[in-house]
Amino acid sequence: MVTLLLIIIYAVFIGLGLPDSVLGTAWPAMYPDLNLPVGNASILTMIMSVCTAIASYFSAKIINKFGTGLVTTISTLLTALSLLGFSFANSMLFLCLLGIPLGLGAGAIDSALNNYVATRYKSTHMNFLHAFYGVGVMISPLILSLTLNGPGGWRSGYRFVFYVQIAIFIASLIALPLWKKVKGKTPEKEDFTPITLKLKHMTKMPAVRMAWIVFFATCALEFTCGTWGATFLVYSVGFSESTAAIYLMLYYAGITLSRFVSGLISTKVSAKNIVFTGSGIVAVGILVLILPLPASIRGLGLLLIGFGNGPTFPNLTYLTPKFFGKDISQSIVGTIMVTCNLGICLMPPAFGLLAQYVNVSLLPYFLAVCFVAMVVAEITYIKMPKQKSSDLKF
Repeated sequence: MVTLLLIIIYAVFIGLGLPDSVLGTAWPAMYPDLNLPVGNASILTMIMSVCTAIASYFSAKIINKFGTGLVTTISTLLTALSLLGFSFANSMLFLCLLGIPLGLGAGAIDSALNNYVATRYKSTHMNFLHAFYGVGVMISPLILSLTLNGPGGWRSGYRFVFYVQIAIFIASLIALPLWKKVKGKTPEKEDFTPITLKLKHMTKMPAVRMAWIVFFATCALEFTCGTWGATFLVYSVGFSESTAAIYLMLYYAGITLSRFVSGLISTKVSAKNIVFTGSGIVAVGILVLILPLPASIRGLGLLLIGFGNGPTFPNLTYLTPKFFGKDISQSIVGTIMVTCNLGICLMPPAFGLLAQYVNVSLLPYFLAVCFVAMVVAEITYIKMPKQKSSDLKF
């Protein structure tokens, strides 16, 4: 039963990844079809990120009350219905309204399952969890690459993504009783009592504040690249929309592959070393995008960025209960997801303004700024002392 539940959790995380790449891939075709400015993708990203942050912030209280399984299942349904709505959208207002339940559902899933796996399974499973997220974000560009030139265009792409998501919801609904049956049977026993920390407690913890910066930067890098990578390749490098979709798929394939590799080597290589090695690969990828290389090679810069940045999130999330203790990790993970979504909310739109009013060719330099902030913060975060619940005054 433990293995079966883990399979369901992996499937749900595939579903979590589906919406995160579909907008960035479909947008070059969506905005002219709907007669919208190119920068409006930033508005949608901001709405979804704010709603994801809201769900993440309240996640500890909601999950401790209703349970991880129920919250995850309902949230998966919310995201599925939102994706279906996108396929029928005919205005910016409709898209914005649909972004609300999509963001809320994603935030609840992200916070719930990240902490659940981090506190109950080994680092291998955490890396595999995020590898399956990578499968999800890779599936959407693949679907869009097949539908963009067809009669249904991007709308058919959204509908096919919905079909995948609703199938995942049905599987998670059927498996709902498993959550209670496997309680206490996971590899790392549930030998802790969850404590819900208030924000005022966490703001007084220097290591938590530094963790917020690290996760803000890594998600800013990942989602700015995912949102604008295809547009950069089309309008700056000269790719067709369908070819750019394939290269964006390679970007997400890099994220997925690196997380599988990270999971396989995590028993022999520490999470810290995996993170630092990945950062070096990101640096190479950004340089490939900047240098005046052949178009096909520049496109592979996205693959390198995805491969290098992929292990950062799961490995640092896995270290959260190890650094701070399992009892308060859900609260800390919830706020970490908030800062992640602030990065997603603020940075892709910030680049959207640059793309609209200056030039989309600035993308590699924008990514370089995010990268430098990430590396400085992660080195500081990993080396600094961490507080446990016993060190806090409630």
